[in-house]
Amino acid sequence: MNKRNPWSFPMLAASLALYLPHLALAQESAAAPIARNMSEMKFGELPGLPTCAQGSVQSGDPGKGPSIILAKLTRGCTIPWHWHTATENVMLAGGAGRLEMKDGKPHTLKAGGFAMLPSHHIHQFHCENNCALFIYSDAAFDIHYVNAKGSEFPPGEALQAVKEKAASAMK
Repeated sequence: MNKRNPWSFPMLAASLALYLPHLALAQESAAAPIARNMSEMKFGELPGLPTCAQGSVQSGDPGKGPSIILAKLTRGCTIPWHWHTATENVMLAGGAGRLEMKDGKPHTLKAGGFAMLPSHHIHQFHCENNCALFIYSDAAFDIHYVNAKGSEFPPGEALQAVKEKAASAMK
C-alpha cells in the first residue's frame, strides 16, 4: 500500500506562499541586463575610503541600499580597522590582499577569493598586489573606522595613520 504523507501538500503550499512574493519582488526590481568590461567602467573615489581606492558602482545605489561596487586598490593601499552596518561580501577578481579580522586569523585573498563579513564585524584590508575586488553590500554602504580600543573615530584620523587621506565624494 502506498502511504502519502499528509503534511507534504501543506508544507509545499506554505513554502511557496513564503517564496513566491520574494521571487516576484526580485523580478520587479531587476533592471535591464548589464554586461561590461573593466575597460568600459568609470572609476572614482569612494567617500570615506582612502584615495588609493577607486570604485565603480555596478548595480544599486550604495548610499541608499544594496549595491555591488568594483573597487581597484593600488599596491600598498590599506583600509584600516573598520566595520560596516551592512553585511559585506568581498570577491577578489585580481591581485592579492591581506584581510585581518578581529577575533580571527589573517587571511591572504588571491584572485577568486571570497570573504563574508557580518554587520558590525571589525576588519581591515591591505592590498599586497594591485587589487580588483567586487564588494556586495546588502544594505546602504557605510564605513566606521575604529581605534585599537574599538572606539569610532573620523576617517581623516584613521587614514592619516596609513599616510592616506579620505576621499570626499565619488567623481
